[in-house]
Amino acid sequence: MLLAAESITKQYATVRAVEALSFTLDSGRIHALLGPNGAGKTSTVRMLIGLTRPDAGRIAYHARAGVQGHVAADELGYLPEERGLYVDQPVLAQVLYLARLRGMAGADARREAARWLERFALADRAKEKVSALSKGNQQKVQLITALIHRPRCLILDEPFSGFDPINQELTLELLRELRAQGVGILLSAHQMQLVERLADRIVLMNRGRQVMAGTMDELRREAGLAGRLTLTFDEAVPETLFASLPGVAVVERLASDRVALLLGDRADLNALLVGIGRGARLKAIASEAIGLHEIYLRAVSTIEAEVQP
Repeated sequence: MLLAAESITKQYATVRAVEALSFTLDSGRIHALLGPNGAGKTSTVRMLIGLTRPDAGRIAYHARAGVQGHVAADELGYLPEERGLYVDQPVLAQVLYLARLRGMAGADARREAARWLERFALADRAKEKVSALSKGNQQKVQLITALIHRPRCLILDEPFSGFDPINQELTLELLRELRAQGVGILLSAHQMQLVERLADRIVLMNRGRQVMAGTMDELRREAGLAGRLTLTFDEAVPETLFASLPGVAVVERLASDRVALLLGDRADLNALLVGIGRGARLKAIASEAIGLHEIYLRAVSTIEAEVQP
């Protein structure tokens, strides 16, 4: 185990930002923290990296030099959601400066900077000011500064921000490589489909508390959702056709002749299709496993409904 948060709590004036939150991060694994704005993700990260201390609970980081109460600075790679770069400085100078702050020798920093700038297709822009770069390229520079000193633990807040689909895929590939090298990665991101493809374990948060946690298969079972069935008919179909079908948790109207059904984990697909076939003529059908987006919305909306007066 690389990192463990044990019942950590953080209070700001009248706001309980994080309450009794527990999770672990292992070397060579990617874990994700997800939740709406105000869920407590940023407050959690600030405690992990030592900017603040928990009011209750314990953080144990297994550093090379022993166990301590937050991630060791020289073993940490941190990517904040907000830009943390000196925009009036040249790209290479910026990277080298932050590498030296992480304890790298000058020659090592220059060698690694050249390697990373080449990989991110920024080698020909090394002497330009950061402010001259696009948002996506600025994000690449910030990601390089988080990686250059080869940290054991990476904490990434919105690592895909500003990236087009091609650069999102390149970042996915990079994070998988780092995982294979034994780096423990904790990330927070709003791109649910990317997180679903990448994370080994996911923690869903709301109002400072953990509402669900596990692998994608475990989250699907806990949410009681098995899959998504998209049906296209040869004519418009009424809502009443699906109201009494067994195993249907949610009906989404996509068009007058097209619907999506979210199925419960005990749904009998054969019986379901027989029931649908009696009421309308199917033109096309598509089935897929339930995604993180649906699980996320269902979990958070359920919690919100429970706290309403």
